[in-house]
Amino acid sequence: MTQPSPDNRDPVEQTETLGPERTALDRLVARGAHGAAWLVLIAMGISVVEVFLRYGFNNPTSWVHESVIFLVAVTFALGGPAALARNSHIRVKVLYDSAGPRLTCWMDRFNDLVTLGFCLAMSYAAFHMFWRASHNPFGEWQLERSGTSWNPPFPALVKGMILFALALMTLQALLHLVQSIRARPADHEPADHESTDRETR
Repeated sequence: MTQPSPDNRDPVEQTETLGPERTALDRLVARGAHGAAWLVLIAMGISVVEVFLRYGFNNPTSWVHESVIFLVAVTFALGGPAALARNSHIRVKVLYDSAGPRLTCWMDRFNDLVTLGFCLAMSYAAFHMFWRASHNPFGEWQLERSGTSWNPPFPALVKGMILFALALMTLQALLHLVQSIRARPADHEPADHESTDRETR
């Protein structure tokens, strides 16, 4: 029995194997996002443990609530780079879908430039936020803590994760801009057809 050649595969199957990631960094971030998604399951698991301990054995914990908030906050922070890597952020594409290849090319460049500027500005703000959370007024390293009986340094760690996510998005946006500047209008036609096929399924 003969095996079908790669050229004779179903076009739908070929489209499915093509990911929306634009760069190698995007592919790395997308794979890492699958691992980070398990943090939500861990947060749910320790929440279930807390319910059993609190209402079943009258032995509540002092660490579950803050740990759950920390894990979910980290997941949300990493959602930005994941969405940018997978090209899955929410957007209105009325003008984009009706534009020709040349206009689409320039719109991509403009969009990537605006995204880079936004990520740079947010990274600058996140750096100052993390610096205040990780240093005391004398400039010495001192992590901001929650102030509860457990008193973990989660506020500073979350702000550090936000800075990391925004710095990563800045690098992604820079690579996207370089890619769109190098692209020619003819390079956009196949990608548009592939994205349209994925959206209609």
